Amino acid sequence: MRTGIFVGSFNPYTIGHDSIVRRALPLFDRLVIGVVGDNVHKPDMPSAEERMAAIRDLYAGEPRIEVRSYNGLAMDFAKAEGAKFIVKGVRNASDFEYEQWQADFNRRLGGIETILLYTEPELASISSSALRELQHFGVDVSAYLPKKRV
Repeated sequence: MRTGIFVGSFNPYTIGHDSIVRRALPLFDRLVIGVVGDNVHKPDMPSAEERMAAIRDLYAGEPRIEVRSYNGLAMDFAKAEGAKFIVKGVRNASDFEYEQWQADFNRRLGGIETILLYTEPELASISSSALRELQHFGVDVSAYLPKKRV
């Protein structure tokens, strides 16, 4: 069984994240979305359980997607889930450079390969950080949050 993981704090889970998951899904028999646990020190972050519940609801009915929390290194989470691949989305050159060194360590230390999916151009400016800032100033960001598909 080909298993991949897609990890992040997902605060909030955006249409960009959803795009990566939907585009990665055909590559795997099982895709585990790993939500960073409550040990992350980010102000006003919903609990891991709240973030996981929202993501689970989004993919209800898709048996190949599982949502779990984790703490520690992504490569250790991948090993625990029996995954040989970490899926990452990249929006720009900065993302690429950051993911490149992480991929190198994940491969060297954990034997885990990284698959990079480039963000769709119309989603390149969307980030959880930007959405949190907009929300802070009272902007409605619902257009940037995925809707459950029927």
